[in-house]
Amino acid sequence: MNIAIVGTGYVGLVSGACFAEMGADVTCVDVDEKKIERLRQGIVPIFEPQLEDLVRRNSKEGRLSFSSDLASLLDSVEIVFCAVGTPPDEDGSADLKYVLEVASTVGRNMHGYILFVTKSTVPVGTSKKVKAIIEAELGARGVRIPFDVASNPEFLKEGTAIKDFMSPDRVVVGVESERARKLLASLYRPMLLKSFRILFTDIASAEMIKYASNSMLATRISFMNDIANLCELVGADVNMVRRGIGADTRIGNQFLYPGCGYGGSCFPKDVKALVRSAEKEGYSMDVLKAVEAVNAKQKEVVFKKLSLHFGGRLEGRKVALWGLAFKPDTDDMREAVSLIAIESMLKAGCTVTVYDPAAMDECRRRIGDRVNYATDMYDALEGAEALMIVTEWKQFRMPDWARMRSLMSHPFIIDGRNIYDPDEAARCGFAYTCIGRR
Repeated sequence: MNIAIVGTGYVGLVSGACFAEMGADVTCVDVDEKKIERLRQGIVPIFEPQLEDLVRRNSKEGRLSFSSDLASLLDSVEIVFCAVGTPPDEDGSADLKYVLEVASTVGRNMHGYILFVTKSTVPVGTSKKVKAIIEAELGARGVRIPFDVASNPEFLKEGTAIKDFMSPDRVVVGVESERARKLLASLYRPMLLKSFRILFTDIASAEMIKYASNSMLATRISFMNDIANLCELVGADVNMVRRGIGADTRIGNQFLYPGCGYGGSCFPKDVKALVRSAEKEGYSMDVLKAVEAVNAKQKEVVFKKLSLHFGGRLEGRKVALWGLAFKPDTDDMREAVSLIAIESMLKAGCTVTVYDPAAMDECRRRIGDRVNYATDMYDALEGAEALMIVTEWKQFRMPDWARMRSLMSHPFIIDGRNIYDPDEAARCGFAYTCIGRR
C-alpha cells in the first residue's frame, strides 16, 4: 500500500517509520526542504528511542522516502495522512491553517480517489471543513473525483512512541464510508494480527475521543497533585493514598503519581483546546478549567519549596537543576516545569546550573546562556546549595549519595517527582522535600 504522511514532526515521522516497518511504502512530506534533506541523510530532528534506527533501516530498504512536494505524489498514493501541527491560538483554540492548507493542496492536485486522514489533533468538526475545502477545490477545477475523509487520532507517548504505535491498546478510526473503513483496516491489520483492536466510530466521535482521553489523564494528574498538597498539610503520605485508591478496580493505578505538574505538547494544548471548543458552543467545561488552574499552580511548587527552605533569601544562591525535558526519554521542553522553575530562580537572583541527558541543546535554543550547562549530573552539583529535580530520568534514580554530599555546599534536595525515599535521603545527610510526603 502506498501512503503519504504530511508533516515530519513527532507524530508524522513516528507514524511513517512504523508504517514502513510493517511493509507499507511511505513518503513523508514536509515544506521544510532542509529538514527533508537531513532526513534523507538519516538525520532525525527529534529524540525518540529507536526512531533513528527505524528511519535509517526503512530508508535503506526503500520503503520510506522523503519529499517536499505533496502534489507530485497524489497520483501514486491511496491514503494521505495529515500530521501537521495544530498550535494553539492566543485564546488556546487549535490553529487549523496547516491542516486546511494540506486539504487545499490535495483538492487542487488529485486525479483519482484519495482517502484524506486527519492524524493531527483537531477539534470536532474539522473533517467537515477538510471535506468542504477539497470539494470546493474540485469544483473550481470543474471535475468530480471521488474521495473520503477520516479521523485517526494518535495516542503516542513520547519516550515509548514506537512501542505504542506497533502494539497499540486501541486504534481509533472515524469513517463515513465502507471504502474508507476497509482501506484503514487493511493498513493497520499487520500490526494487529493477534488482536484486532480497531475501534471504528463516526468521525466526530473519533475527533472527540482524542481530546477527551488526554483531558481525562490530565484531570487524574491534577487531582492527585491536589491530594498530594493536602497530604503534606495534614500529615498523610500520598504514596500510601495513591496505592489505596489505585487498588479500587473502578479507578485503577494509572496516572495517579503526583509531581510538580504536567507539560509537553499534548495535555496542556488539548485541555485548552477542548475548553475553548466548548465555549464556542456556549458551554463551560468547569472541571477542565480547574484542571488547568491546578496544573499552573503545581508548576510553581518546587520554587516555593526552595524559597521556603531559605526563608525567601535566594539572591546569589547556587542551585542545580536535574531534568529539563517535560518527561524522560525525550528532548521536548514544551510546557516543561523546568522552564517555570528556571525563570523563577533567575528572577530571584539565583545562579542556576542545569543538566539533562537529552534536552541540553533544546534548552540552549530556548533560553540561551542565562543558565550554566553541566557536563553531567554530578558536575551540576559543584558548590550547589540546593538540588531541584523536575524530570525523573532513570539515571537520576540511584545516585552516589556520598559524592553528591561532597560536591554540594549545602545538602538540600527538592524532589519534584518523588523518586527518592525520604528516609534514605535523611540517612545520607540531606535535607529533603518532595510532593505529598512529610
